[in-house]
Amino acid sequence: MLSEFKTFIMRGNVLDLAVGVIIGGAFTGLVKSLTNNLITPIISFFTGGTSDLNNLQLVITKELTFKYGAFINDVINFLITAFVVFMIIKMVNSIFRTSKDEEVKVDPELEILTEIRDLLESQKKA
Repeated sequence: MLSEFKTFIMRGNVLDLAVGVIIGGAFTGLVKSLTNNLITPIISFFTGGTSDLNNLQLVITKELTFKYGAFINDVINFLITAFVVFMIIKMVNSIFRTSKDEEVKVDPELEILTEIRDLLESQKKA
């Protein structure tokens, strides 16, 4: 059982997943830092408001408070993350698409044999 577990852990999929989770966690911290330290101050400069979007809120009653600033902050984090993931996927797709295009080249001998087959079939019909 221990050897099976070792084989499972050492498979590429599990190791790739572990690396992805670790990098994803670090990337989340980086995006939050970018939002809190660079984007939020720029937004607050133009709006003339607080320097922290998380402090923006609408108080209806003491018990009912809408923290729309935190939501805006989370939306900005999501958009940055989604854009970076989109760019990574686009880059990976372009790399694999070019390699697949090179593999699709048709063998010249196969083209000639296909033409001969088509000519023979057209002669049989005539």
